[in-house]
Amino acid sequence: MLFHVRMNVNIPRDLPQAEVAEILAREKAYSQELQRSGKWRHIWRIAGQYANYSVFDVRDNAELHEVLSGLPLFKFMDIEVTPLLRHPSAIREDDT
Repeated sequence: MLFHVRMNVNIPRDLPQAEVAEILAREKAYSQELQRSGKWRHIWRIAGQYANYSVFDVRDNAELHEVLSGLPLFKFMDIEVTPLLRHPSAIREDDT
């Protein structure tokens, strides 16, 4: 199943910089692992915000929840999820 996910990140300003750096390093490694596996299909930064739009390709809602809750930044995120279905007028067969 495909899901459109918006993630807004709100790291507390009083969090020690060493802790922030460690969390960000783990976040990058985890997200890149998911991208290589094909589960995190697309990720785009939203200009001017600490936020992104992403497309996930996972088995179901439960797997999406597992993937998202595994993000090291999860506790600092506001997340909106929209399930996606292939549009009947789409011409690209490789984007299911």
